[in-house]
Amino acid sequence: MALSEQAGAAASFERRVLRSAGEHHYLRVRLELPDGGARPNVAQFKQLVVSALKELHGEVGAALPVDVLTYEEKTLSAILRVVSSGLVKLWSALTLLGFYQNRRCAFRVLQTSPFLLALAGNSRELVLD
Repeated sequence: MALSEQAGAAASFERRVLRSAGEHHYLRVRLELPDGGARPNVAQFKQLVVSALKELHGEVGAALPVDVLTYEEKTLSAILRVVSSGLVKLWSALTLLGFYQNRRCAFRVLQTSPFLLALAGNSRELVLD
């Protein structure tokens, strides 16, 4: 095979980049309530997420399918699943939410990934003996 034939074969290389590898994105979030008080249960937490979407994005935002996969009432942290196309809407709605039952609050997005397994551990919290 001549060198010019090899160069022609290399020129036919096609690069493909996937924008999002998965159908869903997963977010590890924590609700911060600085003044204490009653803590929301899982149903109230889900309703708070939906109301945040509705407040910022209207009825279309409230219709965005968001699932609460895990919720810890003690730490007010959860893992949420959303379709990848709705990630920015969900993240922005949670970030801009400021009140829960007329009390100041804030959502913190701790981790996000298109892979649920990536949220299983956090290297920043790793304790080595």
